[in-house]
Amino acid sequence: MSKLKIAIQKSGRLNQDSLQILKDCGVSIDNGKDQLKASASNFSLEIFYLRNGDIPQYLKDGVVDIAIIGENLLIEKGKGIQFIEKLGFSKCKVSLAIPKNEEYTGISYFQNKKIATSYPNTVLKFLEKKNIKSQLHIINGSVEIAPNIGLADGICDIVSSGSTLFKNNLKEVEVLLKSEAVLAVSPKIQEKQQAILNKLQFRLQSVLKARQSRYVLLNAPNEKLDKIIDILPGMRSPTVLPLAEEGWSSVHSVLNKNQFWEIIDELKNNGAEGILVCPIEKMVV
Repeated sequence: MSKLKIAIQKSGRLNQDSLQILKDCGVSIDNGKDQLKASASNFSLEIFYLRNGDIPQYLKDGVVDIAIIGENLLIEKGKGIQFIEKLGFSKCKVSLAIPKNEEYTGISYFQNKKIATSYPNTVLKFLEKKNIKSQLHIINGSVEIAPNIGLADGICDIVSSGSTLFKNNLKEVEVLLKSEAVLAVSPKIQEKQQAILNKLQFRLQSVLKARQSRYVLLNAPNEKLDKIIDILPGMRSPTVLPLAEEGWSSVHSVLNKNQFWEIIDELKNNGAEGILVCPIEKMVV
């Protein structure tokens, strides 16, 4: 039986969130401790636990069909590899940073300076666009220490909360790109595996849509229904059910979580009461 082969990070920022989204898609993974490969018991999927930096090459060679990988790494090492979904977790930036006591006057600061980085291709491409020539020191891990030991004048690395920069007396001065986890596809994927991928992508889209949405139930006087329905976006139109109390109805709808508070305030101002908000596990549209 054909199986779809997926690579995920063996350990690190992406590992747990990658496993969780597969679980939310209904994929049950039989995985013993320290295994490098595992199979799903209820889906045609084989999971490879790989070192993060090796994943782009596995995709290029067709050893794996798909991978959950940071968009930043795909840009750095995955030329020719496309992604089909942004997954909404492990968000970060790839940024230039310098010692916090240095005065930064603009990108010309880096002219003829030394930059330590794990992302040489990304940095070079950015600097070339700005007509800046710098000397790169390629380091795998612990990039932030480079300015403190005199190895470099600045660094280029991933930034999430900024706490690591702060601890190393650095400040962010330029953002090269913003990144999050994506589902990348091998250019060598076969037809049978593509069919399995289509099924998995459908599940992923249902999970991602649910994560961005909230189910809302509220009570409203009938004379205010038209106004309240106009406020609610809904997938098509809200569901309206009569309550036992005459003149009142229950209204059910779905809101984007980013619009939630603004819309809730407007609903209250237009007579909505007893507003109940629930998370959504899956959402098929």
